[in-house]
Amino acid sequence: MNAAITFGPALVAVLLLLTLAGAAVVQAGGLGRGRAVLIAAVRAVAQLAVVSLVITAVLRSAPLTGLFVLLMFGIAAVTSARRVGTRKNLPWTALAIAAGVVPVLALVLGAGVVPPKPIAVVPIAGIVIGGAMTATSQAARRALDELKARHGEYEAALALGFLPRPAALEICRPSAGHALIPALDQTRTVGLVTLPGAYVGVLLGGAGPVQAGLTQVLVLIGLLAAEAVSILVTVQLVAAGKLSRAA
Repeated sequence: MNAAITFGPALVAVLLLLTLAGAAVVQAGGLGRGRAVLIAAVRAVAQLAVVSLVITAVLRSAPLTGLFVLLMFGIAAVTSARRVGTRKNLPWTALAIAAGVVPVLALVLGAGVVPPKPIAVVPIAGIVIGGAMTATSQAARRALDELKARHGEYEAALALGFLPRPAALEICRPSAGHALIPALDQTRTVGLVTLPGAYVGVLLGGAGPVQAGLTQVLVLIGLLAAEAVSILVTVQLVAAGKLSRAA
C-alpha cells in the first residue's frame, strides 16, 4: 500500500484552506499580520519546488552536497540575524549556530553513525542547522528582552561591583535557557505525542520501525546537544554586547 501523500486538487484545496485559516486567525486574533502567514506559505511552496528540482543533481555530487549544506547554513545565519534585530549580528549568529552544528555533525560522521553519503548528510545537516538556528534566535531575543525589561537590576549589579558581562549574564541567562524547552519537550514526548519527521521519513523509505526509531533518537539527541551549545554561545555573545538590536 502506498503511504505517500497523493498530489491532486484535494491537496491543493486543503493547503489553501489551511493557509487562509491560519492567516485569518492571526489577523483577527491580534496575534500579528495575517499577511505574514500567507507569505510564509507561498515561500515554502516556492522554495521546496526549487529544492525538489535541484536536489537530484546535488545528491549525485559530494562537492555540490557540501556547497548545499553551506548554503543552508548561510541562510540560517542570515535568518537568525534578522530575527534578532539587525544584519550586523550576522557574524555572531553564524558563530553561535556553527558552535552547535559543527561538533554534532563531526561526531556522527566521524564515528560512522551517519554514512558520508549525500542522501544521508543533507537531511541530518538540515535538521541540526534548523534547530540551532531557531535556538539561537529565540535565546538572543529572550536575553535581549530580559536585559531591556530588567535594566534597573543590571545597573544595580554594576553598582555592586559586577563587571558588565557577568552582570548581564545574571540577568539574561535563565530566560535565554528557556529556548531549549521545545527541544526538551519534543524529546520527552516522542512516540507518545508525536512521530517526528525523521521517523516517518525512514519508515516511508522502506526501513523497519527499529531502524526508524534509532534514526529519530540520533536526530533528537543531536538536536539537544547542538541547541544547548548554540544557546550557551548566544547568551555569552549577548552578555558581551556582540549580539544586539538596532538602535
